[in-house]
Amino acid sequence: MASSRLALRLAACLLNISEARNQCIVEKVAQAAVGNKQGQMETQATVLNIFSDYDYNRSVLTIVAPIETLGCAIVAACTEAYKLIDMEKHSGIHPCLGAVDLVPIYPLSESVGLGECAKVAHGVAERLTHAVPECSMFYFGYADQPLKRSLVQRRKESGWFRKSSSNMDGIKPDVGTVISPRYGLTGIGASAYVMNCNVTINTQDLAIGQRIARAIRGASVGGLQGIQAMAFPHGGRVEIACNVESLKEKEHSLLATHERESRSHVSYRIQGESYQYVSPSTIERQIKKMADSQGVTTVGTALVGFTPERCKSLAEQAILQGTGMFWKEHKMRKM
Repeated sequence: MASSRLALRLAACLLNISEARNQCIVEKVAQAAVGNKQGQMETQATVLNIFSDYDYNRSVLTIVAPIETLGCAIVAACTEAYKLIDMEKHSGIHPCLGAVDLVPIYPLSESVGLGECAKVAHGVAERLTHAVPECSMFYFGYADQPLKRSLVQRRKESGWFRKSSSNMDGIKPDVGTVISPRYGLTGIGASAYVMNCNVTINTQDLAIGQRIARAIRGASVGGLQGIQAMAFPHGGRVEIACNVESLKEKEHSLLATHERESRSHVSYRIQGESYQYVSPSTIERQIKKMADSQGVTTVGTALVGFTPERCKSLAEQAILQGTGMFWKEHKMRKM
């Protein structure tokens, strides 16, 4: 068992689809990733988690497999999502442009490189254009050669935050020529692991949330490195939605001394290089502090999926046990 565990070269895809209100559709997409309707593993892939948000009308599926087979699982899931989700009928408060909105691919095992993940991204894009001829995509991260523009940069360049799936004038996809109103535009790329950590504050005043989001961003003076944040009205309150990037350790050379000393960052390795990310508990504490200064409280934190270490550990367990729909079995055990 131990030798089999060591032989796994794992990568993950946190697949973002523009559907959360019809759970039947979401589960069909997950089932497609692992190979059949019973959720039994046929492609040596596992779906560890499904995070669905009704207000956003967005779900994130954590799909993990050996790097050699991950592409097959992603293509199957995306093909099913394109078949079932119609962007002309979509509504939700979270910005999105595609039925399959994001296909980010991350290395989990230290032996898996970002270049390999980029090759998988290109292979997925090529196979999807044959399976769904009207789909279109843009590349980001290591899949965007030679520039390696980040997802944030690509979104800014395309006006992602100002546009909707029904208004994509001026966007030129990297794959495909015309953006289909039904399928929209999909971002596909490769980078070090990115988590999503969302903190809810007990107010309906979106301006307060926007001030906190601006302050916590890595681009702001005193912000947390590797954090992008936005504020959304959510469930009668305001949610601070944070993307948590993993950065090379040398990129943290400008971190404030108190951040380093407080052990607010977690390290892991990719092909001999050290990467770090801000811990979810640090994000929660920082937002609580900022909220307190605005006279409001925090009421909850949601981690979308897992940390990279937890993701790798659960995936090894699921794949070695042949559990494709780990998410479903885990949910049933908790009930």
